[in-house]
Amino acid sequence: MSVVVRFSPDLSSWLVAQLGQGCSPSALVDTMVKQAMDAQVARAIVDAVVTACLANRPVPVDSLTIEDDRCAYVYQAPLLGAGSRLEAEGATAHVIARSEKPRIALLADVLSARECEELIERARPRLEASTVVDPTTGRDVAASYRTSRGMFFRLQEDAFIAGLDRRISEWMNLPVENGEGLQVLHYTTGGRTEPHCDFLQPSNPANRASIARSGQRVSTLIAYLNDVESGGETVFPAIQWSVSPRRGCAVYFEYCNSLGQVDVDTLHAGSPVVRGEKWIVTKWMRQRRFVSAAMAPSDGMLLD
Repeated sequence: MSVVVRFSPDLSSWLVAQLGQGCSPSALVDTMVKQAMDAQVARAIVDAVVTACLANRPVPVDSLTIEDDRCAYVYQAPLLGAGSRLEAEGATAHVIARSEKPRIALLADVLSARECEELIERARPRLEASTVVDPTTGRDVAASYRTSRGMFFRLQEDAFIAGLDRRISEWMNLPVENGEGLQVLHYTTGGRTEPHCDFLQPSNPANRASIARSGQRVSTLIAYLNDVESGGETVFPAIQWSVSPRRGCAVYFEYCNSLGQVDVDTLHAGSPVVRGEKWIVTKWMRQRRFVSAAMAPSDGMLLD
């Protein structure tokens, strides 16, 4: 069903800013309704802005046509183990907090101080300007909503990285081969990431080819490699969670079930770093063995 919605040019900018600060979509709708906006129209505008963020598209300025035929996400048995302790490779991570809908967990003791320092030092000389896949062309492009430098380790590229890959994969309860290589990102003062989800949007040939090779992304673990002096929180608007970066801790979330549905309530953002710097390492897991475009037989496809 298509619905044409018209609104003030300033409204979408305000919505993006509020989402980035951790405001939930429902709270934004309530605020708009209190300003005498029709509830159905308010929900349509908020949903459209969230959808644009998810697809890495420019947010509509003053009008839009909404297409939304998504079914309600079905929450199945979690991949992350139950209880307050997760054991793997002789290491123990502690579960500090959980959310069931969406499925998110805050973990402590994921990495030691030495491991955090070593990841930073190994990554530092390999950092490049971060890019994203353009949802229309499938090409890697610089994005205004992500202001960082980053790099990827190859899966199990040496003994140190292989140990981390095995341990994190065991905690995430999926085979090592399903994991993408660890990604390290570095944010300086002012660095941020605007609202987005980690699952792949099949809106371009590159993403469709990647999903065909390896399946959808299933889950994410973001570990913090340093204490940030001020700012840099990871925020989840749907549940109004804000996770402060602390060295060795991590936030974990799941967003794809066995039916192939994806959970848009795992929308998240990285708040601007106010003082200091922020280092993180991310692990994404796929439904099947991860095969990058570079690893696949030559078929003219663009790189992931």
